[in-house]
Amino acid sequence: MTQTADRLARILATTPLRLADISADDASHSSAPGHWSKKQVLGHLIDSAANNHQRFVRAQLAASYEGPTYEQESWVATQSYATENWPDLVNLWLLYNRHLLHIIRNVPEAPLTVPCAIGGSAPVPLSEVMSSYVDHMEHHLAQILG
Repeated sequence: MTQTADRLARILATTPLRLADISADDASHSSAPGHWSKKQVLGHLIDSAANNHQRFVRAQLAASYEGPTYEQESWVATQSYATENWPDLVNLWLLYNRHLLHIIRNVPEAPLTVPCAIGGSAPVPLSEVMSSYVDHMEHHLAQILG
């Protein structure tokens, strides 16, 4: 988990300033009809943090974890990320992920192998859920930052 934690720590050390440099207008602009704006993509990452927070904690408290997936389009629309204040979104994303980094750095060895089934998918170890979370974040941050 050290590599996953280190990757997340690097993201949190370098990305907030880059996000803060994006203007509110640019953050609100969608590249094409039906595509999310940067605000909405960052909102999606906040939703991902919220859902994975539950997974990271609950999997440590049980012999196995089975949880739902989430309807990302509905979550983004319902929370109106498109009209949210950009600096507030950046700060929420940063602070939530600092907490997740704290969880990842402090998870004991044994729970890392707890099988986690998400949305009916085949179970994978908690360690893979954590690593995939960071992969997912990197993918979407690349969309935002170009």
